[in-house]
Amino acid sequence: MAFGRLERTQGPEPMSEINVTPLVDVMLVLVVIFILTAPLLANSIRLELPRAQGTQPGAAPQSVTVSVDKAGQAFLDGEALAQDALAARLKDVAARRPDTEVQLRADAAVPYGRVAELMGAAQAAGLSRIGFVAEPVALPKR
Repeated sequence: MAFGRLERTQGPEPMSEINVTPLVDVMLVLVVIFILTAPLLANSIRLELPRAQGTQPGAAPQSVTVSVDKAGQAFLDGEALAQDALAARLKDVAARRPDTEVQLRADAAVPYGRVAELMGAAQAAGLSRIGFVAEPVALPKR
């Protein structure tokens, strides 16, 4: 039995190069995910609209604004009118241009019956296009 030093074998040296295969695998998976999700992120619908000679793209429809305040007072384009005068003015508007849109602005405190009266007056005058104007709701910030 000899006494001497125990020789240790050298272990493998640390690897100083990056293993590229897992990196390429991860990148390919990400590319596939982006290719699949990109069409889902599109916000617009692409349409090819038909062409016609009679259309005018800048022609906005004519409209009148009927407003009702908290007290129930009706206004036509900012001018206060009684119910019979309002009906007469709406008939004049309908006689000049029957496709005129009525934009109805009513205070939140106005009873629905008053709003229905104004809608009936507009329809009796011959104006069937009625739009309701509302304020947009503020979305909570995240």
